[in-house]
Amino acid sequence: MKETWSLDVLYKGYDDPQFEADIKKLDELIAQCNTLADTLSHKDETATLKQILTTLNELEQVSYQLLAYANLRQSCDTTDAQTAAYLDKITKKTSNVAKAKAKFNRYIAQIKDLDACLEKEEALQEYTYLLHSIQEDGRYLLSDDVEEVLSKMDISAGQAWETMQSYLTSTLEVDYDGKTTTLSQIRNLAYDSDKKVRKRAYEAELAAYAKIRDAIAFSLNNIKAQVLTECELRGFASPLAMTLHQSHMKQETLDAMLSAMDDYMPVFRKYLKRKAEMLGYQNGLPWYELFAPIGKDDTKFTIETAKDYLLKHFAPFAQDMADMMEEAFEDEWIDFYPRKGKVGGAFCENLPFLKQSRVLTNFDGSLGDVVTLAHELGHAYHGMMIQDHKMLNTDYSMPVAETASTFNENIIMNAAIDEAEGETKLALIETQLQDLTQIVCDIYSRFLFEKKVFEKRKEGFLFPDELEAMMLDAQKQAYGDGLDEQYLHPYMWINKSHYYSSALSFYNFPYAFGGLFARGLIVKYHEMKDAFVPKYRELLHATTVSDVEDVAKLADIDLTSKDFWISCLKTAEERVNEFLTLSESFNK
Repeated sequence: MKETWSLDVLYKGYDDPQFEADIKKLDELIAQCNTLADTLSHKDETATLKQILTTLNELEQVSYQLLAYANLRQSCDTTDAQTAAYLDKITKKTSNVAKAKAKFNRYIAQIKDLDACLEKEEALQEYTYLLHSIQEDGRYLLSDDVEEVLSKMDISAGQAWETMQSYLTSTLEVDYDGKTTTLSQIRNLAYDSDKKVRKRAYEAELAAYAKIRDAIAFSLNNIKAQVLTECELRGFASPLAMTLHQSHMKQETLDAMLSAMDDYMPVFRKYLKRKAEMLGYQNGLPWYELFAPIGKDDTKFTIETAKDYLLKHFAPFAQDMADMMEEAFEDEWIDFYPRKGKVGGAFCENLPFLKQSRVLTNFDGSLGDVVTLAHELGHAYHGMMIQDHKMLNTDYSMPVAETASTFNENIIMNAAIDEAEGETKLALIETQLQDLTQIVCDIYSRFLFEKKVFEKRKEGFLFPDELEAMMLDAQKQAYGDGLDEQYLHPYMWINKSHYYSSALSFYNFPYAFGGLFARGLIVKYHEMKDAFVPKYRELLHATTVSDVEDVAKLADIDLTSKDFWISCLKTAEERVNEFLTLSESFNK
């Protein structure tokens, strides 16, 4: 079993004749789009709609494949100059269709009886949700020329600042114990069994960020300024309002979830304070101990044993899930280990047109890394559920993007906890609580921070000292006395790539949404048993062609009700109480 992924299914290299053929095809499709956009007529709207969607589907597939290949290569080596050049070349080409897309969207928005067109042509009916969404988006469209300028300028503005953050954090050299290591490797030491190692790694991490704090501050400031400008031009009340619109999610849903989370913060603080006591601290838990192992779970996984563990726990839920996971391991879908130049963290890139995905992790053999694999392969399963949609119907919004992944986390952790005993059970429960604390407390702090950044950026440039103070304040609000205020993390704004996208703001609350929504779905699974699985597949399939609230209704869930979110958090409270009881016999 190989330790790195293979991208040959996309292209065998930049000298692959198919790669060059697709670059040429991209140019042809862009030209087709531009010609079509200049000859639009409302004389036969049904035929014109069909032509627009057919052309855009082809364009989407070719551009997606080219960009996916280059992005996947760059994620493994951010220093690859050839890849950087091709990414620049491809993104510049795709920007040349922005004006045409704006014209298409405006044309669709101006169709007076869209439903009549849909009834007339069966081939258009699978685009019903997309077309109605475009009509709704019409009120936020700018002129064709402005849309084109925004798209082209973003390449050397927002996208460039995002690339700089990724480059600087992935190549950052961290001095630790007289040696130089990568940021992802030093962050993995937060899970080490030795308290001294965890603290030294935390100190080394903070010291390393000081080298790039000024440059990253410029990235953050300029990306957020760009988003604010676009919001104002389009007529959105705020970046959050724009994000919710893009997410096909109601403000009432977000408010209900955040209110329930705020109510339950004291529950998580109980857990954090108990963990602090177990580790010998009196003033709350230091940040560097958030992921300190508790109990006796010394299991270390190889790639092979990780695969076996996942298959064992997912086959009883859904055999098609287990089969896909086995394919991912055996057919080189996964790039496992950290190395210099490789980005940190983990992600999954769905390739629905190939009925595959690619997963990047920074695996070091811990149970947490196996959970990460389960999480990312949940994204891959989600991709499998939408792969029969047309390419234009394969985008799911941010909130539901994390549903399948965190559902998988719950499946594997609940199964492992149920079959464990003694201190192993304690260790597994504590691992699950670490993750829950991240999606509730930490995500809440990230949301508060980003909201504040947008508010303050309107007033002026935010220098690193101010950003650090805002980050610490957000952490204090979320974690309260659960953490020791002397040992927080002022540089989390540098570390988290989610802040650095001009196209996607507030990529934080979707993690809380996905994590809590998944817990609600787990409750449904226990109630319905095997009858739930087909409903779950239907729900995932609907995520790209339905509003968030309508997706949840397929499982008889009202997302705008705070009671639903409280019911999800109650399951977390049960775990906290279980941890508090089991930990009473813990021997320091």
